[in-house]
Amino acid sequence: MNELLNIFGYSYAHPIYFWLLLLVPFMVFWHYYKQLKSNPTLVLSSLIGLDKSTNKGKARFRPVLFWLRILSVIFIVLALARPQSSNVNERINGEGIDIAISIDISGSMLAEDFKPNRIGASKKVVKDFISERLTDRIALVIFAGESFTQCPLTTDKNILLQQLESIRSGLLEDGTAIGMGLATAVDRLRNSDAKSKVIILLTDGVNNSGLIDPMTALEIAKSYQTRVYTIGVGSKGTAPYPVQMSNGQMVMQDVPVQIDEDLLKKISKETGGKYFRATNNNALRDIYKEIDKLERSKVEINSFKKYSEHFFLFAFLGILFLFLEMVLRYTWLRSFP
Repeated sequence: MNELLNIFGYSYAHPIYFWLLLLVPFMVFWHYYKQLKSNPTLVLSSLIGLDKSTNKGKARFRPVLFWLRILSVIFIVLALARPQSSNVNERINGEGIDIAISIDISGSMLAEDFKPNRIGASKKVVKDFISERLTDRIALVIFAGESFTQCPLTTDKNILLQQLESIRSGLLEDGTAIGMGLATAVDRLRNSDAKSKVIILLTDGVNNSGLIDPMTALEIAKSYQTRVYTIGVGSKGTAPYPVQMSNGQMVMQDVPVQIDEDLLKKISKETGGKYFRATNNNALRDIYKEIDKLERSKVEINSFKKYSEHFFLFAFLGILFLFLEMVLRYTWLRSFP
């Protein structure tokens, strides 16, 4: 019943008193029942003088007495139920994890074996992943033929999501520099004092450019005790890829999917992480969910509720209506002599 009365904007300490409101329809029924039963007849020899009666105009206001009593009962019951408002303060304590997300934005990430394409699907699942990490600092790295820090470590999820949304293929020189993408992510975590440092590296190709060899980047990650989860993105066999023809028209062509899984497995295994292969949107989403479960922060949320009592207003109104009824009943609207 407490939930049914949320329109008042209060919670109630003793909602059991609301059962007393059942008296109201009974009082209304009994009031009108007595009026129907009571139909006195008065025989008069003359009507002279009745038109001048001072009580004739007042009689039509007598029902006000009954409704004042009804209002008095309603507000007194509400006062007994103890209406309260509350303020909730939450304090979040946790041992956060520092995470660097490194995303391949090379031209091959425009392949449409994922919807709308690989880079669009990756941005969607990364967005959901970021939104679930309450106390973690997260950095965002992008790479193609070179690498770039899109967003340094931050707990500001709004800024991070804005930077994620602005990612698109073509921002960097084309190519796939896995070593650079890994090394830049390690550099983002190098000065971190978090108990756990994690890199999630996503790519759809084979290392073919960059100034840092993937094996060198792997050794750097190991030296900084950074755990690396690697994700290979792409369907099996071939995938439709947009190709620009000589006349400027874009056409879809099936291009072989080439992912250096041996390299990605080696990186994840030697750093204590895990390798995943995503062949469609659902698989990619499930991978990030699994990583989210594997890398959980220790979070404690303490809630504090402060209640404010509001029964006084209802009690005052109940007594006020009762007082008005009594005053009117024994003064201006008193029974006829």
